[in-house]
Amino acid sequence: MATRGPDIGEEAAQSTMALGPLVGLAREDFVGAIALMLRQTAADPATTFKHMRGFSDDVVQIMTGKSELAPEPRDKRFKDPAFQYNPFMKAGMQYFLAVQKGMKNWIDELELDAIERDRASFISQIIIDALSPTNTLAGNPMAQKRLIDSGGMSLIKGLKNAYEDITQNEGMVSQVDKKPFKLGENVATSEGAVVYRNEMMELIQYAPQTDTVHAIPQLTIPPQINKMYINDLSPDKSVVKWQVDNGIQTFVISWRNPQPEHGDWGMDEYIESCIEALDAIQEITGSDTINLSGGCSGGQTLSVLLSKLAADGDKRAGAATIMVCVLEPKPGDTEAASLVSKNSLEIAKRRAAKGDVIPGSDLARGFAWLRPNDLIWNYVINNYLMGGDPPAFDVLFWNADATNLSATLMGDFLKIYESNGFAEPGALHIAGHDLDLTRVKSDLFILGGVTDHITPWRACYRSTQLFGSKSVEFVLSQSGHMQAILNPPGNPKAKYFKAGKKGQPPASVDKWLEGAAEVGESWWPYWMEWLQTRSGDKVDAPKSLGSKKHKPMEPAPGTYVFD
Repeated sequence: MATRGPDIGEEAAQSTMALGPLVGLAREDFVGAIALMLRQTAADPATTFKHMRGFSDDVVQIMTGKSELAPEPRDKRFKDPAFQYNPFMKAGMQYFLAVQKGMKNWIDELELDAIERDRASFISQIIIDALSPTNTLAGNPMAQKRLIDSGGMSLIKGLKNAYEDITQNEGMVSQVDKKPFKLGENVATSEGAVVYRNEMMELIQYAPQTDTVHAIPQLTIPPQINKMYINDLSPDKSVVKWQVDNGIQTFVISWRNPQPEHGDWGMDEYIESCIEALDAIQEITGSDTINLSGGCSGGQTLSVLLSKLAADGDKRAGAATIMVCVLEPKPGDTEAASLVSKNSLEIAKRRAAKGDVIPGSDLARGFAWLRPNDLIWNYVINNYLMGGDPPAFDVLFWNADATNLSATLMGDFLKIYESNGFAEPGALHIAGHDLDLTRVKSDLFILGGVTDHITPWRACYRSTQLFGSKSVEFVLSQSGHMQAILNPPGNPKAKYFKAGKKGQPPASVDKWLEGAAEVGESWWPYWMEWLQTRSGDKVDAPKSLGSKKHKPMEPAPGTYVFD
């Protein structure tokens, strides 16, 4: 049976999971935001009655067919012509828009500070979006047409999909058709082998694809949620393949999915594993310098590692690439961030102290409800109301392959957030040292995504001012979060922005933007040129993987990736 098309997958792919302070959100924060609005209602009944009268006026206009309420052009929920020409459908849509308009105007007049206003707006929008008529069969003309055209089969298929989600997907609506994807067969297919393993991670070395390689190798540190194969998703969008095809000796860490007995794994242990990976790479390649890369929470881990190496006088860190990663978060960066409170942080820290693990399914469920239109209601319509299959989209397949999160690591990330440790040198002791990015002298390449609402690019830009590096490059990719990274050559929509003039990025992001130059292609070739100039001379490619001390074991993508 046909689905709604690839747009649903493309939209959801912009909302892949990320590890940050939002993992500390508690139910009390949602309840507290609602309670705040109710208190304001009681304290200022005149404003409430004013907006109730405004809503009543809108209802009269709708009932008499005189309402001019219309959805925003970018709201795809109401694109079906029935919402223009069918009076019942149009009225249902306008009732919804009247509620939406009334709620926004009401919140705008409440006496709230900026954070409280963001919090109220965010929560109210989640509630209102759940009331959209398109989320029901009676209010969705596309679903009704599908029901008639299919002779009722779409309803039967939708009920079957709902039953399977209840029994097989822990009650969450499925976002991806996983059946077409097989690890090692059509996902994560680059040639390589595990060359080092400890309890926490496997180190994978990828086979060179050129006769000569650059002497300085590259190590990628992935996020601690989801799996490492985002770096080798498919041959046409594989960062790993791009590196080995361009003569880079490529190593990637594969984190183990922590089980209940691993709840005490914290940043100290993850950094220790990173250092063990550096030791193995140095022994295998003979290089005294190793370039590094990390995205999202992997970028935060990389930043702690860079600080640790600098504090210890360990000079092995070469050039570093930090992608879609916020090191200096601020409350106004995202609406969802406004929900983080002292109460939620305390609850999260108490949970972290227990040393258990947070199931990946819980993380996925919580994250989905922060973006319900993209990650829940779109799929309710597609899978249940229209009886379609979820899209077979590789990024969503990876995103659905969520891992558990060690509570201790979550606590460490929350400590970094609370202390503003990356931006305040010496404010936090972690991984056996005082965190201080000003001691880091590595050349830096920092990437943001134009439409990234998870790690907003303006927040990513702040990282350009945190390090002691003399050479910092900031590039802005035309996409959102992981899609900003997976933007290879050949993508007709690809473009990026870079500084128009060489030199240190200015403190003001707006000043950088004023001087930025647009380039109508993928940022990958530009990054590769930057990386190659910092990867040493060309040498003969190794004829085999690993070394006598670190013999190759299982083929890539290893064994931990299947946990």
